[in-house]
This record gives sequence, C-alpha cells and structure tokens, in this order.
Amino acid sequence: MRSRGFYEWLMTQRKPENADEVQEFANAAFFDSEFPKQSQNFDEISKYLEENAPYLMSMEVFDEAWRRFLASEEEL
Repeated sequence: MRSRGFYEWLMTQRKPENADEVQEFANAAFFDSEFPKQSQNFDEISKYLEENAPYLMSMEVFDEAWRRFLASEEEL
C-alpha cells in the first residue's frame, strides 16, 4: 500500500526555474483546483488529465511522472 498519494508526491517535484517536463507538470498541477488530489489510481488520474488538463502537453509526461512516483514509493 502506498504511503502517500500521487498529488502529494507531485507537489514535491515543483521547481520554479529550469524545470524538466515533470517539474513543469507539477508546477501547473499546483494551480489546478480540480485535480484528483486524493487519488492513487493511475486510470482515474489519467482520465482526469486527458479530459481536463490543457497544461499537460503530452500524456507521456504523466507516464514518466507516474514511473518516478512508483520508484519513490519503493524507496520508502
């Protein structure tokens, strides 16, 4: 069982300058008041982003963020 949600992890990736794509995603998601903050479900978050996140240029960015999230959870 994961100890924290994806959104909580994503917020740790925010970076104001020289951000990579995942960090830019985190920066933009911070301002998305409808983001499913409590969800830990890949499909639910993916569907939300596909339908409601014009700030996400490619779903590949989400996929990479999810991979990093899972890797960080394995370290805990």
